[in-house]
Amino acid sequence: MVALGCLDRLLFESLTVYGVLFLPVAALTALWVRRGDLVAAPVVVPIAFAVGLLTVAEGDGGLGGQMVGLVTGLATQAGWLYGGTLVAGVIATVRRVRMMRRRAAQRRRTA
Repeated sequence: MVALGCLDRLLFESLTVYGVLFLPVAALTALWVRRGDLVAAPVVVPIAFAVGLLTVAEGDGGLGGQMVGLVTGLATQAGWLYGGTLVAGVIATVRRVRMMRRRAAQRRRTA
């Protein structure tokens, strides 16, 4: 998200573009995470959004201005944040359920 935030800052300077780019990143994160870490995907995604938002957020300079820009960006782009987190959560949940069903089927076959 930091790399996409920097790219967005160079090309578009738009928080909306950053939010749109966040959705496929959230989906890919949930798809690529290891099976043992499926619970972590919906937790990591909003953190990545916030860290990447630091590169795009408009601030007046200095640490205080940057933090105000970050909080403002989080408030105004909450829809993208919730949407990406929901996407990651749904994909991770579906993967987890499928994994549990496969294990149950293997147990039934061996029993």
